[in-house]
Amino acid sequence: MTVPLVAPAAPRRAGSRSPLSLTAVRLDSGSRLGAWQQRNAAATIPHCIGQLEEAGNLDNFRRVIGESEAEWRGFWFADSDVYKTIEAVAWEIARTGTTDFDSWLDDVIGLVARVQEADGYVMTWIQGVHPEKRFAELDWTHEMYVLGHMVQAAVALARAGRTDLLDLAVRFVDLVDATFGPGADQVGYCGHPELETALVELYRHTGERRYLDLARHQVDHRGSGLLKVGSLGARYFQDHAPVRESQSAVGHAVRQLYLNAGVTDLVLEEGEQSLLEAMRAQWDSAHHRKMYLTGAFGSRHRDEAFGDDYELPSDRAYAETCATIADLHWNWRMYLAEGGARYAETIERELHNALAASLDETGTRFFYSNPLQLRPDRYSEENAPRERTPWYACACCPPNIARVFAQLSGYVASVDGDALAIHLYTGAEIDVPDALGGGTVTVRTSYPDDGRVEIAGPAGLGLALRIPAWAGGATVDGAPVTPDADGYARLTLDQVPLVLDLPMTPRWTQANHRVDAARGCVALERGPQVYCVEQVDLPEGIRLDDVVVDSTTPPLESDDGLEIAVTPRLEVGPLYGACPTTASGEPVTVRAIPFHTWGNRASGAMRVWLPAS
Repeated sequence: MTVPLVAPAAPRRAGSRSPLSLTAVRLDSGSRLGAWQQRNAAATIPHCIGQLEEAGNLDNFRRVIGESEAEWRGFWFADSDVYKTIEAVAWEIARTGTTDFDSWLDDVIGLVARVQEADGYVMTWIQGVHPEKRFAELDWTHEMYVLGHMVQAAVALARAGRTDLLDLAVRFVDLVDATFGPGADQVGYCGHPELETALVELYRHTGERRYLDLARHQVDHRGSGLLKVGSLGARYFQDHAPVRESQSAVGHAVRQLYLNAGVTDLVLEEGEQSLLEAMRAQWDSAHHRKMYLTGAFGSRHRDEAFGDDYELPSDRAYAETCATIADLHWNWRMYLAEGGARYAETIERELHNALAASLDETGTRFFYSNPLQLRPDRYSEENAPRERTPWYACACCPPNIARVFAQLSGYVASVDGDALAIHLYTGAEIDVPDALGGGTVTVRTSYPDDGRVEIAGPAGLGLALRIPAWAGGATVDGAPVTPDADGYARLTLDQVPLVLDLPMTPRWTQANHRVDAARGCVALERGPQVYCVEQVDLPEGIRLDDVVVDSTTPPLESDDGLEIAVTPRLEVGPLYGACPTTASGEPVTVRAIPFHTWGNRASGAMRVWLPAS
C-alpha cells in the first residue's frame, strides 16, 4: 500500500511534478513565512479554539445530545469552522509533532462522535434545529460543504497519525455515496462546492476508488440545473452550465474557486484533457480579467461574487479572504497538473498581499473583506468593517487562515522532473528526496525585503528556480539568467552556495484601461508586494482623497517603506461642474507601506490606487 504523503495535496497518479512533505521543508523563524507560521501556531490557532467556545460552535454540538441548553448560535454551516480549526491543528501536529492540542482534540472529536447518528450523518443545525431539511435543500443547507471540511480535517489529522476523526468522516461520506453516488436513486450535489476536493484527497489517503468516483459523479452532474437557485440565479451556484463547458469565473467567488480546485484534483488523478482545458479557460478568466492587484477576488457584496470582466472597484471590493485561500489551493493544483511559474507567482502575490493583510500583527484580529481603498467616511458593515475584528457571525475566514498558514511549508518547493523546484523564496531547510540524490538544501534570504537568495546543497543537484515576471535583470552568481518558457531557470548546484539576485526596484503599475475604477491611477509595487498610502502618514490638514502622485518620479526607499511625492488639491469644487483648473498645493513626501501592514496603527483612509497627475 502506498503511504500517503504528509502534504495538503498528495496526488496518487504519478506525474513529473510532485509535492514535498510538510516535514521536508522547515521554515526559518526569522523569515517572513516562518514568522507567520510560528505566529499562527502560538496565537491564531489558540484564538480560533477559544472563539469556537465563545461563539457557540461547540455548544451547537452539545445541545443536540442534551449536554447544553444554549440556543443555536451562528450560521447553519457553523460546524465547518470547527473542522477547519481541527485541520489547522492537524497540520501543526504533522509539521512539529506538538502535543499541545491533544486534550482539545480528544474533547471535540469525542463530541462529534456522540452527535453522529447511526447512519453516519452529523450536521448540528439539521439535527438540532431543522431535521426536516436533511438532504432536502442541497442548494442552501451546506451539508456536503460541511462534510468536505470534516473530511479534509480528518485526512490531515490521519496524516499526522490520528485516525479517530477519519473513521467518523468516512461513515458520513459513505452515507452520501449511498444516497447520491453512482448507482443511487437520486442525483445531488451541494450548492456550495468544497466536497469535491475533499473526496479526491480521501481517495488519495485511503486508496478507495469509490471516493474518486463520487467526486467525479458530482462534477459530471453540476450544471444540470438541479439546484433551486431562486433570485440569485444559477450562476451564483455554478449550476448554469456543465463544468466542461463553463469558460468564465462567475457567481459566488469562493464557490467557483473551490469547485475549480476539486476539478483540478480530478485532472491530477485521471488526466482528463477536457477538464484541464476548462480549467485553463477558467484560470484566464479569473486571473487576467477578474483578479485584484493584491490577489483578491470578488467585486460584488450582494452575492459575494465575481463581477463582469474588469469590474474591479477598489472601495467596494468584496475580496473575501476565503476566496484568496481557495484560489491558492487551486493554483497549487494547477501547477502540479501542468507546471508553469504563473501559478506559483499568483500564490506569492496572494500570500504577501491579500492573505497577509487579512489578519493583524497579533494574529488574532481579521478582515473578512479586503478592499483596496478605505474612504475616510466609510462605515462598518458586518463583513466589511473599518478595522479587523476578533471574529465574525459568519466566521469562515479566521479558521481558514489558520489552516492555510499551518500548511505554508507545503507550497515552498516540489519535485519537477529531475530537479528540485523552488517556488517561494524564504529562509528554509529543504530535504531533497532520495529520487534526486538526497541531502539538504539550505536557503538564506530576507526576501521580499531584499532580493538576494543564497542556496546551498548537494553538488550536482538540479534546481528549477522561479524567476518572477517582474524581475527583469535577474542574475545568478552575477551573470544574467534567462528562465525557460515555463518561467523557471534550470541550474545545477556546485559545492559553493548559488546566489540568485532578483531586482527589487520599486515600480509604478497601471491597470488595464478597461478597469474603470482604476482609470487614471497608478499603484506602487516592489518585488511581490503591493504598497498603499494611509491617512496616518499624511501631514495634518491634507486628506488622502485630495492627493495626486507624479508617477514619473521614482519612489525613494527608506527603512520603513517607500517615500513618494504627492501633491494635494487645495480646493474642493462642486459635486459636478466644468472641468476645474484648481490650484494645487506644494508637493509633500509621504510614506507608502506594504499593503499587508495597513490598519495596524490607526483607523483611517487608505488607498492602493492613487490618482496620477
